[in-house]
Amino acid sequence: MIQTKSDPDLQVYDLPFTGKFSLRCKEPMRAALGQAVGPDLPGKVGGAAQSGTRRVICIGPDEWMIHCNEAEREDIIRACADVYDTACHSLTDVSFRDVGVSVSGPESATLLSLFCARDFSKIAVGGGVRTLFDTVQVLLIRNTAQDYHLYAWRSFYPYLRRLLQVGESELATGL
Repeated sequence: MIQTKSDPDLQVYDLPFTGKFSLRCKEPMRAALGQAVGPDLPGKVGGAAQSGTRRVICIGPDEWMIHCNEAEREDIIRACADVYDTACHSLTDVSFRDVGVSVSGPESATLLSLFCARDFSKIAVGGGVRTLFDTVQVLLIRNTAQDYHLYAWRSFYPYLRRLLQVGESELATGL
């Protein structure tokens, strides 16, 4: 865990490696794939469901992001393959493509709002959205009222981290 600085109002650190999948399917296949994956696939964009350590977030009308423990990756692949004949879908393992950063504390929404024009209070706790953070496409998950996770492509990670460091510096000076 790499933390950028010690501030009780703001903690920014890298998230450990986890399994991540992009799942695409049409509405009639949603229930069967929800049973295969574990939690139901939410029908509303931004909605989320969790079962054990697996979390599914709806990020488009027919697209979900699945997060799981690394050890569960093969189980998810196998379960989705088992229902493919009756529930046509596309499952892509993006575990190594996406990296995560945690931003938490009373100043978390303030830091994020420096680079993302969203009303963070409109993101349901437990839910998530695909959005732009400056010019980087991210999956933004709101875990609690003051705890957010950002997931971005690995190639954008250095830029994303630099933005967060600049934002932390600006907040530290009172800007």
